Amino acid sequence: MENIFSIQTEQEFLRAALGAFHYQYENVEIYKRFVDYLNIDPHEVNCLANIPFLPIEMFKNHQVLDRSSKAGLFFQSSGTTKMNLSKHFIADEKKYEESIYRSFEQFIGKPEDFIFLGLLPSYLERQNSSLIYMVDYLMKKSGKPENGYFLYNHEDLFDLLNTLGSKKVVLFGVSFALLDFIDYCASRQSSSLVNAPDNLIVIETGGMKGRKEEMTKNELLTILQESFNTDKIYSEYSMTELLSQAYSLGNNEYECPNWMKIMIRNAEDPFSYEKEGRTGAINIIDLANIHSCSFIATQDLGKMSGNKFQVLGRIDHSDIRGCSLLVS
Repeated sequence: MENIFSIQTEQEFLRAALGAFHYQYENVEIYKRFVDYLNIDPHEVNCLANIPFLPIEMFKNHQVLDRSSKAGLFFQSSGTTKMNLSKHFIADEKKYEESIYRSFEQFIGKPEDFIFLGLLPSYLERQNSSLIYMVDYLMKKSGKPENGYFLYNHEDLFDLLNTLGSKKVVLFGVSFALLDFIDYCASRQSSSLVNAPDNLIVIETGGMKGRKEEMTKNELLTILQESFNTDKIYSEYSMTELLSQAYSLGNNEYECPNWMKIMIRNAEDPFSYEKEGRTGAINIIDLANIHSCSFIATQDLGKMSGNKFQVLGRIDHSDIRGCSLLVS
């Protein structure tokens, strides 16, 4: 298998993606059955647009894992106990960790340089969260004594942020929890975190889950910018079924690492793709997902602008995902 983390060109990506397609067709039973059901000859798949993308719902009822792999770890999507939750079985934890590290390094910096704080109550309160695994790993690489999670102890987070001075700090926060924290700051008669670290980066991870009044993504970012006294709020986009992360660096437009790609399909025709600037459903190629499925057809809506993309909400009638982003 090609080293996906060394990919630099579109041709290298195409070669790696076609290699992943043929490997998964031969080795991932549910993917092979899906491709065969579509009457697609795998030998005729020679470009990205011809690759079949597995509907993300398949992770709810099937083990999407290649036949030669064993998985001692799995991630599970969030939701109520009445929902049929997705499970993503992980055969290679080291590849996931390398993807986490390299994505963060590409867009933000070396994890060793940062203090990591997590305001992620809804994820800490359940098991098998890929988001918690990611933040745990970044904390481990950082090794800073100030690293830590916060549930609803807003006072502790407020006091810590106001003592870190010039240190480089990343605060990962689920959207509703960041807004709750802002409400707490207001109750302390502090309209913004004026003494927060100069080098504070706030990364919102989506996830309102009916906990707050609905608002657009841009409205959310504006509130967070004003309250944290910063000119930009970062965002992270991933999901249970992936091993890679895309980041927005403050403008509500996401960028993928070199081994991940977004394609915008026509919501009515899965083999037709939208032109740049037009809204459609998001397909994701995640080459780190080699032992599962690298080609995922999501229920998120989005659009492309150059090599960046926006997430615009959910397709009607799809289950509400815990990590889903607000409509922008």
